[in-house]
Amino acid sequence: MTDRSDWESRLQTDRPHSARVWNYLLGGKDHYPVDSETGAVILRMFPEIAAIARQQRSFLVRAVRYLAGEAGIRQFLDIGTGLPTANNTHEVAQSIAPDSKIVYVDNDPIVLVHAEALLRGTPEGECAYLDADVRDPRKILAQAAQTLDFDQPIGLILLGIIGQVPDEEEPERIVAELIEALPRGSYVAFSDGTDTSDELNSAITAYNAQSANSYHLRSPEHIGRLLRGLSLVEPGLVRSADWRPDPDTEDITRDQGHAVAAVGLKE
Repeated sequence: MTDRSDWESRLQTDRPHSARVWNYLLGGKDHYPVDSETGAVILRMFPEIAAIARQQRSFLVRAVRYLAGEAGIRQFLDIGTGLPTANNTHEVAQSIAPDSKIVYVDNDPIVLVHAEALLRGTPEGECAYLDADVRDPRKILAQAAQTLDFDQPIGLILLGIIGQVPDEEEPERIVAELIEALPRGSYVAFSDGTDTSDELNSAITAYNAQSANSYHLRSPEHIGRLLRGLSLVEPGLVRSADWRPDPDTEDITRDQGHAVAAVGLKE
């Protein structure tokens, strides 16, 4: 974990950061005025983005519940953790299998500040936190191997993180390298925003113009290619809200459906 003395220099409180803006959209309190101002602009341009943010989080819960329950996964590598909120990966997994091991990965300094909250798992299980960037999969894999057994199946969580990698930095290569390192029987839970709304595209363009990092919406077809080689669990690559919804899940509008999700098995 990074020295605390380095955190303040990386916070950049004069510019919005994705994890803090996302926290604002989810109704959290762990953000600065610049983040809430940017979030408010996005909401004015595309009000449904808050609903999309909630759907992404709900998908995470359902996917981890499936992996820990039906699929029997006991190890999780969650890259692009974001700020802690209700039903974090370790809470969902360890509520089903208390001996689950979880490695969280993020490079946002405010997430580092909150890492202690993420690390409170069960006595039987284990949690670790890595300060690393998804663009450096070798570093992630090497450090994660100190906690996870790469000879046993792992659940890789990529929730909204590959959208932060521009095409010129080869997101396909990054995802492929991560999947290649997983043993057979592992799963990948993936979700990202899509470029299927002109209003959302405009809102993200405005965000990218002033943020310390950027987000890149892609077509559902492009996102599907990132998961090439995996056997997708039913219902396949669908709108995030449509992936194995709970019985009490409310229907979403067309404007709330501009994100897709899937869970894939490495056979």
